[in-house]
Amino acid sequence: MKLEISPADVSRCLLCYDAPCNDGCEKKLKPATILRSLRFSNYSRVFSKINNSCIDCSASCEKSCLLEEPVKIKKILSRCEMEKERLSINLKKGNLNANFCGIKLENPFILSSSVVASSYDMCKRAFEAGWAGVSFKTVSLIDIHEASPRYSAIKNLDGSILAFKNIEQLSDHSVIENLEIFRKLKTEFPTKLLLVSIMGRNEEEWKYLAKAVEGAGADAIELNFSCPNMVEDDTGSDVGQIPDLVYKYTKAAVDAVSIPVVAKLTPNVTSMKDSAIMAVKAGASGIAAINTIKSITELNLIQNIFKNQKNMNIAIGGLSGPAVKPIALRFIAELSSLPELENIHISAMGGVVTYADAIMYLALGAGSIQVTTAVMEYGYRIIDDLVSGLEYFIGGAGLNSVTEIQGLIRKNVVDIEKIERDYVIYPKFIKSKCIGCGRCYISCMDGGHQAICFENRIPRLDPKKCVGCHLCILVCPARAIESSEIKVKKEC
Repeated sequence: MKLEISPADVSRCLLCYDAPCNDGCEKKLKPATILRSLRFSNYSRVFSKINNSCIDCSASCEKSCLLEEPVKIKKILSRCEMEKERLSINLKKGNLNANFCGIKLENPFILSSSVVASSYDMCKRAFEAGWAGVSFKTVSLIDIHEASPRYSAIKNLDGSILAFKNIEQLSDHSVIENLEIFRKLKTEFPTKLLLVSIMGRNEEEWKYLAKAVEGAGADAIELNFSCPNMVEDDTGSDVGQIPDLVYKYTKAAVDAVSIPVVAKLTPNVTSMKDSAIMAVKAGASGIAAINTIKSITELNLIQNIFKNQKNMNIAIGGLSGPAVKPIALRFIAELSSLPELENIHISAMGGVVTYADAIMYLALGAGSIQVTTAVMEYGYRIIDDLVSGLEYFIGGAGLNSVTEIQGLIRKNVVDIEKIERDYVIYPKFIKSKCIGCGRCYISCMDGGHQAICFENRIPRLDPKKCVGCHLCILVCPARAIESSEIKVKKEC
């Protein structure tokens, strides 16, 4: 059975800090928490929180909503309650214990090296929120001067970030300041993973930084071969594009320390294979991927040209967020399939917002998940839904631990010539859901195979013309078209 609720139902919710609707709820249900879980597709957590309280309430929570037209909280939660009654939901939780290059983790989620893990206070709050570890923002001996503004984004219609571009570089704290932060964090949070990202300009700097952060308590080291925003030549992604340099600098760091070393590789290449193999040959215990992708998010011609602004320069920067997830998944699938990387830890990142995103990476072979952009948009609190969503998924699937997901579908990723082509899976129209908008008809006529007829606002399929491309399913706003379970042989 398919759910009759979706994240789209709460797209108008602002996901407020200290949400007023929580205080306004007469049933003390904390509706904001439930709405947030629904927004992040964590249906099991939604069902665990609701208890038929909304059926006879006065919707007092809606009076506290900050929007001029309040979110219909009672209606949304009532639908969730009906779904809970309709479906047989298994709310058993599974075990999330994982490891990072042999280091124990309470769950597989860590903050990636970026602004979200760049100070003692931020890491402290992240640890207290439930993150298993951090990859601290890259430590270097380079004099860092940042630009302002340094971020831009492409947004969905609901205002959420689809793609995020930054031109930020490395930590602006001195090495000495950062070392003190590491000592303090490890003293207060000895069971949390402290992964420290470093970047050098030559072998001596890589060795020095590796020794220094190990001495300050780092559990593992991440080598930044991937930042696309570096001002200095022969640093960041410039290194990651040259396998011989990856080997040279990885070996320098590995030889200097006794803790695990992970190479963070750049996606600004056709393939990561050669650099990954060279990193492992040099002694790396793991690979981290992907970092941001070089991009331009927008060209604001009106502001920059027609209004004759002084600063007209447009910088190429690193793209992150949900838009890069398909590219990141491809790289993780590629890396996990390499025989040379067998038993090598893969720490994956790229567009992770929900626990379902994380499952994709784990199923392709990743052992840990790193997050930045979603935290920048929604805060450290998203760990609640990442953890609980994954716990409920594992428990509901009858698995014992998160490690059982790892690599489950790696062998299912095949080259395109191996895809079966001798059958058609027809779309199936659900009359009870169809609202007669005709979107499927327009797309099939103008972008498909003219296989849908539309009369009296009712779509009908012509199976003689349908090739089973499923464009109609993708464009239907009412979710009224599904894949048919019947596979029909294509006629020659």
